Amino acid sequence: MKTLAIVGSSLAGLSAARAARAEGFDGRLLMIGDEVHRPYDRPPLSKDFLAGKVGQETLSLEDPTEDLSAEWMLGERAVALDAGERAVVLANGQRVAADGVVIATGSTARTLPQFEGLENVYTLRTLDDAVALREELRPGARLLVLGAGLIGAEVASTALAAGVEVTLLGGPRVPLTRSVGAHMGAVLAGLHAAHGVTFIQNAVLESVRSEGARLLSVGLSDGRVVEADAVLVAVGGEAATAWLEGSGVATADGVICDDHGRTRVPGVVAVGDCAAWEDQHLGRHHRHGHWNSALTQPARAIKALLGTPDPQPVATLPYFWSDQYGIRIQFSGHAELADRVEIEEGDLSTHTFLAAYYRGEQPIGLLSSGQPRLFGKRRRQLERSLAAQTFTFS
Repeated sequence: MKTLAIVGSSLAGLSAARAARAEGFDGRLLMIGDEVHRPYDRPPLSKDFLAGKVGQETLSLEDPTEDLSAEWMLGERAVALDAGERAVVLANGQRVAADGVVIATGSTARTLPQFEGLENVYTLRTLDDAVALREELRPGARLLVLGAGLIGAEVASTALAAGVEVTLLGGPRVPLTRSVGAHMGAVLAGLHAAHGVTFIQNAVLESVRSEGARLLSVGLSDGRVVEADAVLVAVGGEAATAWLEGSGVATADGVICDDHGRTRVPGVVAVGDCAAWEDQHLGRHHRHGHWNSALTQPARAIKALLGTPDPQPVATLPYFWSDQYGIRIQFSGHAELADRVEIEEGDLSTHTFLAAYYRGEQPIGLLSSGQPRLFGKRRRQLERSLAAQTFTFS
């Protein structure tokens, strides 16, 4: 392989570049990214960066001592993949030929059509998004957050600490049900009211009132009216795969891959938020969509792309963390497979606890709220336990 093109210049793409060099690839390395910024860390965008505690310079993911000898093509959006000629087509019409392609385009924030064209309505996915939203978080301002997932919850916490009046609207399902289950999701959602955020579950938008290009308030189906100086739409993300249409790369809520990240197109792998890898425990393809996947998947995918795949790959457990109201929340495992949850340390009422998820007698997940040290120890035990299993949960 003489030329490797990595489409996506965030954590997953940078990790893939590092893995390629570590595996001995000494050919031409192309880094294609639709943002103009060099690789930066996204988790602080909803926390310390949004709060103004850290500057842009602290977000850099690059090590000044490393030399990847890469050619950076930033501010260039990929619009198509010509699998036959193994070429990435850019929005400016340029065709970038390569022997191998890593798809690391991540995800895009979902938007809501009723807010189209309103200047004080934001999403939070990029550095530029965070810079714009940060200008709205002034003491006494009123922020309306639509969506009580991780991003919505973290921004609500950050804004509240900045003296902003926050209203958080949740959907019909309990927040984080998909990640931690309905019962524990409800426990974590209790953090909002406990710290002074107005949390409205099962909220249904009925009307939007605006003046010029600025939203003034929203009306809910229960008759309530919520006035706001700014709105954050945090209703989830979608895998950035539209550009792959017609390429032969299969997609369905992410790029369909085997457990090495290989797509059905030879010489093309996918990693990170945009990739739906075959999950050995679930028995199906699954898009994790968290920071840890973007960090760990590329090493395995690059080995497979270069022809030296791991002979016995170990299933990587989903893992995420979130900082809310001064509490570190961490989860690892598969909550959807559990038949019971046991509180093994602490007390739910104080939001300081460790919960273990079981399927029969087999532990399959851990949730920690304010117990980072204990979680770290138990997480290692959980990973060893599941790695030793040869069966698939389904």
